[in-house]
Amino acid sequence: MKTSQHRILTTHVGSLPRPAELLDSNAAAANGLLRDAVAKVVRQQEQIGLDVIDDGEFGKPGFITYVNERLAGFEPGSPRGNPWAGSREVASFPEFYEQSSRSAGSPTTASRHLQMVCTGPIRYKGQAQLQRDIDNLKAALNGVRVEEVFMPAISPSDIEDWQKNAYYKTAEEFLFAIADAMHEEYKTIVDAGFLLQIDDPRLVTYYMLNPQATLEDCRKLMELRVEAVNHALRGISEDRVRFHTCYGINMGPRIHDMELKDVVDIILKIKAGAYSFEAANPRHEHEWQVWEKVKLPSGKILIPGMITQSSVLVEHPELVAQRIVRFAKVVGRENVIAGADCGFSSFAGSLEIHPSIVWEKFKSLVAGARLASQQLWA
Repeated sequence: MKTSQHRILTTHVGSLPRPAELLDSNAAAANGLLRDAVAKVVRQQEQIGLDVIDDGEFGKPGFITYVNERLAGFEPGSPRGNPWAGSREVASFPEFYEQSSRSAGSPTTASRHLQMVCTGPIRYKGQAQLQRDIDNLKAALNGVRVEEVFMPAISPSDIEDWQKNAYYKTAEEFLFAIADAMHEEYKTIVDAGFLLQIDDPRLVTYYMLNPQATLEDCRKLMELRVEAVNHALRGISEDRVRFHTCYGINMGPRIHDMELKDVVDIILKIKAGAYSFEAANPRHEHEWQVWEKVKLPSGKILIPGMITQSSVLVEHPELVAQRIVRFAKVVGRENVIAGADCGFSSFAGSLEIHPSIVWEKFKSLVAGARLASQQLWA
């Protein structure tokens, strides 16, 4: 994994707004629309100046739900309920979330998906879909000059949370069966020459979604889920892995977000070369100070968010530069890659932020990184 040796590198989290023609076609993969869309979004990232890019997750219906067609052992169940309904946030601001539930980009509108039920042994069966995405991305990179390329994949913990177990005797057995199956996807991505990004929002959202859980309850749950991630990553070099966690789609008050200081030690146990997390929104921007007390292990990289999906405001490049410089002065300029708080279209068709604003935010990210580099390498 490349580091910011000569300037601050830029990246993002993965999901990008899909073009309308891709969403409107039921045969996108068959008629070439998907490959063309991936080629276009790769060039768009290059033209803006992003350094570490991906395919926008265009081949997936959602950053979690894509596994429905890639894991055997599951059958369709009932529609998945809204996990936010009983959350600390909704309990604190019921009127706000009732109003926002009617808006695109609300957490309550991102959960209307069928829940799959595990009724037999879990195994990976998504080789064809994964190879399609790998082939499309490789084709799109022809003639494109970027520093590196990554491909996101969902964590075992989030699959465990999203699906229902009706086969394995214990929750732990279910979790590690998922980890065993997802190992094939993770390894295939790395073997294809891409960086692997593990997406794991559940690691920090469990506290907010479960009011009955204490902080210690959450830490205990996290410890086991980190063991499962590491089990799924066995045999994969840490320097080919990025780990991302975030607080999901929510333009709400977010007063119940877990704090980085309460979980950072557990995150650092994940066998990854880089850690991506929220740092650009008003609820978490102050947390750069955590790294003044927590020593970043040697050889590790931070990918803090410098732009956010939780606001339509486009960050000023000078503000982006200030954020980057703060982190660089604490952990070293070479150990910082400027990223985003979260993805910008977690599910196909979802519009957390209008695409025109998304790309303007990326322009500010790149411009801010240039300003920061001028200061840091003066």
